[in-house]
Amino acid sequence: MWIITRYLDSNISLFEFETEEEAREALKNMKGCNILSEVVYFNDPCFQVA
Repeated sequence: MWIITRYLDSNISLFEFETEEEAREALKNMKGCNILSEVVYFNDPCFQVA
């Protein structure tokens, strides 16, 4: 999951995206100060030890 945190006019907003590509496309059109973050859940199957 990808999150954009936006600070604009003394307000903080969070926007959630499934893919990095989708998030980066949205980021191009956003005003204010923006932070793009990837959220990693360590209980996802790709982190499980066999």
